[in-house]
Amino acid sequence: MDRRCHFVTVQSAETPGTGPQTGNLGTAGTSARATLWRTLQRAASALMPTLGFSLVLLTSCGNEPPRRSATSPTTAVAVQVSTVSTQEWPAVYEATGTVRARTAGTISSKVMGYVQQVSVQVGDRVREGQTLITLDARELEEGVRGAEAGRAEASSAIPEAESAVAAAKANLDLAQTTFKRIEDLAAKKSISNQEFDEASARVKAAQANYEMARSKRAQLDPRLARAEQELRSATIMREYAKIAAPFAGIVTAKSVEPGNLAAPGVPLLTIEQDGVYRLEASVDESRLPSARAGATVEVALEGVERRLNARVSEVVPAVDAASRSSIVKIDLPAVPQLRSGMFGRAFFPLGSRKVVVAPASAIVERGQLQSVFVAEDGTARTRLITTGERVKDSVEVLSGLNAGEKIVAPIPAGLQDGARLEVRP
Repeated sequence: MDRRCHFVTVQSAETPGTGPQTGNLGTAGTSARATLWRTLQRAASALMPTLGFSLVLLTSCGNEPPRRSATSPTTAVAVQVSTVSTQEWPAVYEATGTVRARTAGTISSKVMGYVQQVSVQVGDRVREGQTLITLDARELEEGVRGAEAGRAEASSAIPEAESAVAAAKANLDLAQTTFKRIEDLAAKKSISNQEFDEASARVKAAQANYEMARSKRAQLDPRLARAEQELRSATIMREYAKIAAPFAGIVTAKSVEPGNLAAPGVPLLTIEQDGVYRLEASVDESRLPSARAGATVEVALEGVERRLNARVSEVVPAVDAASRSSIVKIDLPAVPQLRSGMFGRAFFPLGSRKVVVAPASAIVERGQLQSVFVAEDGTARTRLITTGERVKDSVEVLSGLNAGEKIVAPIPAGLQDGARLEVRP
């Protein structure tokens, strides 16, 4: 390799009139280089007229200019292409809603009392009739005992009244027999009128006493019935101290602890019937004709990987004035993952529509952007697109592509914009 170095030495002395001197110029032989040396010398003389040292300027030191290597042409990438097409897809209206239990109950106390025991926690499954909360029932027990005492008192008066009735009946029978005898004697003029009147009065008195005894005995029956009713009522009130589940389900809310005062109407627990849920979707008033009771719709729920087929059970006729929408209730099939409060979407069919469709394998996703490689004149061109609904292996293209265009699908590794393409079947 030919290495050539050329130097220019510029000197300047303090003695005026002494100009710069040219040192060794090496092998510079061309006029162009001579001109360059002279220019450098004049510049150095103008900048440092009083310096007493020499500057050695490197004018040329290096290799010969490198030779350019020949560049090989770009290698074509083998790809497969797919044609963008137009297809008929079903048109649907999407409504959002919330999953709720078809049967839910808020448990509260019928009577006032302090909570003695809470037997369940949130998430527990309960059976119908199971005791959930126990209240302090001492006052209710006193009420039952008082009712039992009242019934016993009414029952004990019955034998006495029946005895009085029997005695009154015996007196009446005696008075009537005596009166018949007196009546026979009076017919024979054997007694005086006074004796006859006295016998007649005794019969009437005995009859009155008998009727009064029977009346007192009859009064004891309603009294006894009332006592028994009070006892039943007190017993029922005592049973209210044990709050039981009205149906089988799962406890979803709990707002009571032992020692709290339970009052009538104050919520203590919330129970939902397990396995029986529905989606309550809000449907715009303009789309209500597509929501008919008994119709089958598809439902997508968060946490459930597949779509469910459900039936519209009820369409609320009233429209909310603020949102201009109505609630449509959709009965859901039994799915283990269902929970009250889940977010869901209902898809109501509206007919069909034409869409531009591309294969899902042709879509490149980078963050929020989607793009495809369009095959144009044997070259890959990146083009941004906007996608819509996905159905199996096809994607709806909202913008960026037209039917009939060729796109690379599937996309080989390392494919870049501008790469040459070799289309293979």
